[in-house]
Amino acid sequence: MAVAKRYAQALTSLDPSRSYSLEEAVELVKKTATAKFDETVETAIRLGVNPKHADQMVRGAVVLPHGIGKSVRVLVFAKGEKEREAREAGADFVGAEDMVERIQGGWLDFDNAIATPDMMGQVGRLGKILGPRGLMPNPKVGTVTFDVARAVREVKAGKVEFKVDKAGIIHAPVGRASFPPSQLHENALALLEAVMKAKPASAKGHYLRGVTLSATMGPGIRVDAIRVANMFGK
Repeated sequence: MAVAKRYAQALTSLDPSRSYSLEEAVELVKKTATAKFDETVETAIRLGVNPKHADQMVRGAVVLPHGIGKSVRVLVFAKGEKEREAREAGADFVGAEDMVERIQGGWLDFDNAIATPDMMGQVGRLGKILGPRGLMPNPKVGTVTFDVARAVREVKAGKVEFKVDKAGIIHAPVGRASFPPSQLHENALALLEAVMKAKPASAKGHYLRGVTLSATMGPGIRVDAIRVANMFGK
């Protein structure tokens, strides 16, 4: 089936005039995931914030209860005992100055980076390379820490970082189309709860403006944002 035809057929499953409960949206996203590969299920969360103001920036991280359905390659910048701890915890790549030089040479074959605080002076030189790709270690999401073993285990278990973009929207994965509905639902709830808890004190009016669930090749399914906000007492 051609992509356009498959997409058009998926649209027939949706009522464009309504928003769905999270449970309904999960069922529909599985129904509309008809590609020949295991599609990623993603959320788009529109917030009532102005990211141009530093005090309204929303970012954080959450360990999804059922992971994201793929193996994550983790790089740790560390020395000595912390290097050993990182390797024992399952880090794929560990090093110090050698890793900084390797990245400066164009190597980026990893999905997540963690650093001990004493390494940030050197890692900071990679800001222009790692920053735009969302790979820069950051203490606000727990990737700059001396507890490297815990950080590695969390990332491997399905830790997802989120950050609001210039349009006031957070994009984040919550699993794969092959996941059971209950696992997708629980993952989505965990992400939404983390985003709700990250609400800036300076944000006024409705914080959660819109939630959409979609598979990689499928249409966006609108979730009832008011119902979701009420679940968390917001």
